[in-house]
Formats: sequence, C-alpha cells, structure tokens
Amino acid sequence: MAYLIDGNNLMGQADPYFMFDRSSRSKLIGKLLIFQKITRSRIFLVFDGKPPDNDHLFKLNPKFTILFPQPGQSADQLIEDLLTQKKDRRYFLVVSSDRGVREIARARGARSMSSLEFLKDLKEVLKDSRKDRELIKQTENPTPLEISLWDELFSKK
Repeated sequence: MAYLIDGNNLMGQADPYFMFDRSSRSKLIGKLLIFQKITRSRIFLVFDGKPPDNDHLFKLNPKFTILFPQPGQSADQLIEDLLTQKKDRRYFLVVSSDRGVREIARARGARSMSSLEFLKDLKEVLKDSRKDRELIKQTENPTPLEISLWDELFSKK
C-alpha cells in the first residue's frame, strides 16, 4: 500500500500549534519513518510552502519521498497531479481532511481517509510496536559480583 499524505493537514490535526513549532515537521517525519518501516508501506508526504534548499523532492529511503509544490502550485494540486501520473491508483490511500482532496482521490480510483483517522492508526501502530519491543527486550543474567553485592545488601539487618 502507498500513502499519499497531505503533510500540513496532518500536522494541523496532530498539533494545532504546529505553525509556531519549527520542529513539528521533523517530529512528523520521524513518526512516519517508523510507521513506514513497521508497515512496509510506501509514503509520499506532500508539504505546502517553500522547500528547504529549494529542492522540491527528497527521498529519505527508496519507499519514503517528501515533496513540495513548485512556486504557484498548491500541495492539493501536487497531490492531484501525482494521482493522475500513477497507473494503478487502487493501491493508494490519500490522507487529508480536505474534502476536495479526498473527492479527487475517489474520482481517480484511490481510497482516502481523514487525517484524524490516519492519526489514530499511526498512534496504534507505534503503540503496538513499542509493546512488541518491550517483549523482545533481552534479559541479562546478573554477574557473580552483582549477586554477591545483592546478597550482601539483603543479608544485612
């Protein structure tokens, strides 16, 4: 499955004060990288505005791409253009709370979900992953020195 995500829209749902926090974008990307690794999905993340270093396309890994619209183009238009370019849109899930974007996705044959619904899924996947890592943690047997120190500590009255 491939996710085509309206980044600013998702950040706005996750944190209403994201415009005042410069690290919001990085935090979102970090969470999505973990999500992408766990789900083994492809992610296209589209942000509004001017890209850093004037580079409109960043490939973080072969399955994670960050895109910025060209000057004079909106993120919504870029999402529509990406859907138009793709051949098999059934495997795309467009994430946006913008009804217009979701309607365009459905009209092009892609599935869609609101940013709020996706945030719930994202939190659940990250939470389950954390639980799984806790179960996998290695337990270390205490060394003879540690055993003697604990024994000495608890044998004192």
